[in-house]
Parts: sequence; structure tokens; C-alpha cells
Amino acid sequence: MRKASITIKEIARQLNVSKSTVSRALRDSPEISEETKKRVIALAESLNYSPNPIALSLLRNRTQTLGIIVPDIANPFFSTAIGGVEDIAYSRGYHTMIYQSHESYERELADTKHIATRRVDGLIVSISSQTENHDHFVELQEQGIPVVFFDRVSETMPSHKVRVDDYKGAYEATEHLISRGCKSIAHIAGPANLSISRNRLKGYQDALTHHGIELHDEWVVSSEYNQAGGTERAYQLMALRNRPDAIFAASDRIAIGVHWALRQLGYRMPDDVAIVGFSDLSISSLLDPPLSSVAQPSFEMGQLAATLLLDLIESKSTPVAFETRVLTSNLIIRKSSMKELVGD
Repeated sequence: MRKASITIKEIARQLNVSKSTVSRALRDSPEISEETKKRVIALAESLNYSPNPIALSLLRNRTQTLGIIVPDIANPFFSTAIGGVEDIAYSRGYHTMIYQSHESYERELADTKHIATRRVDGLIVSISSQTENHDHFVELQEQGIPVVFFDRVSETMPSHKVRVDDYKGAYEATEHLISRGCKSIAHIAGPANLSISRNRLKGYQDALTHHGIELHDEWVVSSEYNQAGGTERAYQLMALRNRPDAIFAASDRIAIGVHWALRQLGYRMPDDVAIVGFSDLSISSLLDPPLSSVAQPSFEMGQLAATLLLDLIESKSTPVAFETRVLTSNLIIRKSSMKELVGD
């Protein structure tokens, strides 16, 4: 038979005090004498008293739960970032509820409404590729639920944000291709409404301009951040009369689609076409040839986003100024971009 759990009522009965006295003593209320607190705590410990988590959340006005919204948990970048969030959350006594927008604004909107009804203590989010209006996140903050963005951030909403230096990563990736003798470098960008896409495009453009290489509009195309989009755009680029000799893709998932298309078309990598991606997913090193990529510290991004959010929750006050933390990226060079130079 299951043993009945000890309640505040039982502690109060044994000490011959009121339930409210026990409750306040367990909360370390200044209204209760130190002697009474010691008696209450000693008995609670001897009886292995454990507070009811629902009652405790109502008492603290917290559920010890964080919401997380990502576009797609199947994307290793986001699953790794979630691991970073959970690492910090668990260490500080919080649990997580994970939602996927599946790159849909409507789905993201529904997720935020559900989060509001579940009384989560705060939200960590990377917005969908369709999201242009951020009012649903503003409404959460106005309801007292703080929001922290990571990777795909809102540029208009005041909040803490965590991202990498997308511009610098794209600039270095493009410059690397130039250093390997590539002259006709195409770029498959992500959806233009996302700041990460615009920053990576600008890094690519500035690297070409800095090295005196002409920009060609036909060599810049856009795609969703997925393999199918990369494959479709690779076929489009390689069908041009003046085809590129290198492709910088705005994500590894796009780059993997490019890699597959080039193999189907019979092009050799990197001899005919060099490729660089962005994110450095674990599968990228397993391709043949292995994919060069700009690595992002996704686990650390999740950790930092969680730390910023929990500090907001536990400070119980709005910060004087919100922070944007920019982490560094790292170009990982593999065979897919190592086109042989004359004299190598």
C-alpha cells in the first residue's frame, strides 16, 4: 500500500500550531520567530516532507518551466541548442516545454498562445522563416513572460538576444573560396526576412567587393533553410550559361542539397565546383567529399540564452538595458572547398 504523503496540516497538528504558521516558517517569513522556524524545519525533515509542486508554483507565482520555440527540432543545430538550454535550466531547478513552428508563422502564433495559458516562467525562441510581425512576443512580455531570442532574432523587439557574427562568418567563407582561386562564386541565401540571411548575404557581397570581384545578380538565389531548397537552387545555378565555380550556402542543410545535386549532375567537388556551408552540422564531415562549413557554437548559444532568461525571471525586474550577445564563428575547412591552385 502506498504511504500517504506528509502535508502541512500534519506538521501543524504535531506541533500544535496553525497551518499558516507552518507555511510561513517553511518560506522563511520574518513574521515567524527563529525558534518556531527551527521546530518546523526539524519536524519537516524528520518526516521527509516534500511540498506539493503545484501548490508551490502558485505560492511562488512560478511553474519552474521554460518554453522553447524552434523552427524544426530535426535540425541538429536547434536540437543541440535545446540541449544547452536544458543543461542550464536543469542545473537551476527548471524544466522545459518544447514547441516547433515548422517554419510557419501561424503555428508559431498558436504556440505562443498555448505557452501563455500554461503559465511558463519565460520563453526562448528562434523565429520561423515566415515571421515578420513580432507582436505575439510583445504580448507575452506585457503579460509578464520574458522572452529571449537566439540565432533568428527579432531586430525590432527590445529583449535579450544571442546570435553569432553571421556577417563575419560569411565574409570569411567567401574569402576562403577566393583564396582557392574561385572567381565565379554564387550564394544561396536564406529567406530575406530573417536577419541571419541578410547578414550572411552582406558578408558574401562585401568579401567579393573587397577583392575586386564583380557581383552577378544571377548568382544570388534564395531558398528555405532545407536540403530540398539547396538541391533546387543548385540545379538552377548550374543551368546558367555562365555557371559558378563555387557556391557558398547560407546553411549546411542547403549545402547538403547542393552537394547531392552536383553529384547527380556529374560535377567534381571541389575541382569543378567548390562548396562551403554554414553551421557545421555533424553530418557535414561525413559527406564525400567532406563539407567545409562555418561552425556555430549552438550548445553555448542555448546555454547563454537560458542564463539570460533565468536571470530575468529571478531578478523580478526589467533590466535597464537589454543585451545582444554575439558569439564567434569558426571556419572549418574540408575537402569540398580545397580547389587545387596552380603550383600546389
